[in-house]
Amino acid sequence: MEESKLSLELNRTLIYIRDLANCPPSYLNDPSRKEFFEIVWLKNENALHTIKGGDVTLKGDWIYLIPPYRVHQLNKAGKKGILLSFKRDILDDDVKEFLLDVFKIFNIQGEFSCLQLDKETAAQLGKVYDLMNEEYQRENNSLIIIKALLKVFLLQLVRIKEQDFTVQDINQKRVYEFMVLLEMNYQQVRNTDFYAGKLGISSKRLNQILKEKLDKTGMQLIHDRIVMEAKRQIIHSENTIKEIAYDLGFKDRPYFSRFFKQHTGQSPEQFQNEARVHIVSKFNTLF
Repeated sequence: MEESKLSLELNRTLIYIRDLANCPPSYLNDPSRKEFFEIVWLKNENALHTIKGGDVTLKGDWIYLIPPYRVHQLNKAGKKGILLSFKRDILDDDVKEFLLDVFKIFNIQGEFSCLQLDKETAAQLGKVYDLMNEEYQRENNSLIIIKALLKVFLLQLVRIKEQDFTVQDINQKRVYEFMVLLEMNYQQVRNTDFYAGKLGISSKRLNQILKEKLDKTGMQLIHDRIVMEAKRQIIHSENTIKEIAYDLGFKDRPYFSRFFKQHTGQSPEQFQNEARVHIVSKFNTLF
């Protein structure tokens, strides 16, 4: 009964705000949830991801930006913090530049993007969130006010993300630009020359930079992105494996199956079966 109520609520709403401690367990398994962008703000908690070259036990404020139709689940059970979910429809009237900025910060790392907040930044962002949540909790709340505050909140996150990249060296910025281009073009263009040309450098130089920063070549990252999208569709869409193969630009299902197994060690069918078992048996975990 609770699950059907939640599903009805998610279908009707454009935005969903909860304290992590009070988030219904059924939320993670709700099919309507896949359409939402999610912001998970952990407060004075350990990071949920491995930090390269850092202390994984370091406590602090962490914001995870999780795009719709994700593959992974973050283990948020028992954590202090908030969950802010919203559908793209709530932003559709905004200018394209703002929408692109939001798209970038949610997709730059593929499955999710993560920001660490210092105390001053967390305090500033908290003021905007408190106003938004206060309006959200009103019995007769105003979607116009909530939308305006959500936009301010997202603009703050865009600023934080931009500051994070402006302190990096030129090659780190090129990696960022490559990932943005990849996200926008990977379904149509799958050769490194195209991306190198857009960045104004040679394919050889692009591969050198990517190997240095990410330990992968451009083609490996393109393939990784295709595999990730394949996994998303296998888990979240109603399409058959054959339909997914054609949607991703493969000429036939056997070719897609060989490609998928080469990069994952499993056939699409094996991955699909394993994912179904995982969803049932390992609730609220990183898959």
